[in-house]
Amino acid sequence: MTTYPTDLVTLEPDAVLCRQRDRESSARTYARSFPIVPVRGEGMVIEGADGRRYLDCLSGAGTLALGHNHPVVLEAIRRTVDSGAPLHVLDLATPEKDEFTDALFATLPAGFADRARIHFCGPAGTDAVEAALKLMQTATGRHGLLAFTGAYHGMTTGALAATANVAVKEPVAGIAADVTRLPYPYPYRCPFGVGGERGAELSAVYTERLLDDPSGGVVPPAAMILEAVQGEGGAVPAPDGWLREMRRITAEREIPLIVDEVQTGVGRTGAFWAVEHSGIVPDAMVLSKAIGGSLPLAVVVYHEDYDGWLPGAHTGTFRGNTLAMAAGAATLRHVASEGLAGRAATVGARMTARLDALRAELPVIGDVRGRGLMIGVELVDPEGTPDACGAYPAAPRIAADVRAACLQRGLIVELGGRYDATVRLLPPLVITDEQAEAVLDRLADAVAEVTSPRPAGRRS
Repeated sequence: MTTYPTDLVTLEPDAVLCRQRDRESSARTYARSFPIVPVRGEGMVIEGADGRRYLDCLSGAGTLALGHNHPVVLEAIRRTVDSGAPLHVLDLATPEKDEFTDALFATLPAGFADRARIHFCGPAGTDAVEAALKLMQTATGRHGLLAFTGAYHGMTTGALAATANVAVKEPVAGIAADVTRLPYPYPYRCPFGVGGERGAELSAVYTERLLDDPSGGVVPPAAMILEAVQGEGGAVPAPDGWLREMRRITAEREIPLIVDEVQTGVGRTGAFWAVEHSGIVPDAMVLSKAIGGSLPLAVVVYHEDYDGWLPGAHTGTFRGNTLAMAAGAATLRHVASEGLAGRAATVGARMTARLDALRAELPVIGDVRGRGLMIGVELVDPEGTPDACGAYPAAPRIAADVRAACLQRGLIVELGGRYDATVRLLPPLVITDEQAEAVLDRLADAVAEVTSPRPAGRRS
């Protein structure tokens, strides 16, 4: 990772950052947090134009299951380009699409793939969410939606309505008019103020009674949508028993259940698909990110009984990304053949255990949670007043300082959760044991530095 083309040798990172800051919209996100200019990537490592190397625990927001430029992915892309295959063919049948569909269906949960249909959507996860909502509205003739606190499903209109973040919804009048918001189990900040398993039990009871209450105000909805592990919501895993209750409740009332596996899929949580932990079989799964092998690809896979669309009922130009299908098929098969989901479970459990142990010496760590290599470290103000569940106030300023301190140490992490106070770890599934230890060392060092006592007169 040290040989650059001539044009990169003379690249001036500050000039690039300045030009893009001046030209891009004010909606820029990651570029604000990470003032670097990546020019090369390999595995978990990114190298900037200034020659510095970083361990990437963002992984394209979970897109890079195999890390940057994995040989399996590069070989699939080169083979496809060299074959002369058309790179863009709308939704025409191609060998690459057929191979991708075979590879995907081979990984789907038992009892789902044998009666499933697939729809190729626009290139982003939010496009697949829109398609899934529209599909179920068409199939049921209903328009309402059940969604959850803490949810993130995308930024286009329908997906944004299902998303829970208030700040991004406030400027869009009437965006959630048909959405009923339900409480998602969150032990550390329980919506019922009780925490633990009891909080999940109350969530299920509340959901069932609300739907059955003739004065509850909920018109029979077109679908329920949920994440088995909330990603942007702060790496909050749903209890398996609660997921089974949501499946029972929706099935008994003929409400289609959509599970958003955009970030949790392809081994991320320690199973190939996050629903496998609970054993539920949803009516539809929304898939994107890692399924394209680092390239844009999004699909909805659903039970054939809901396939009520007429030809052309849901279209989009970029549904035939040949390179993404080739890279995606190679990624899916490699993750399966190499047992990388199991590897994610093992490494993730080890990382989570060490982080949890750090709470004793770093009280700013309020909660450590997650599943597999989808880990959240919630930072708090330990001098604040705890709530009824013992949770201390969130510390977003500390979290932002920790993120910056991590970057100084060559570690890229991002924030999420309530108040953006949760440090999120989404390393690629190919992370080595040595890299995992380095991530934890750098993160612990960053937290310790940010929260250590400082001389009078310095910013706290």
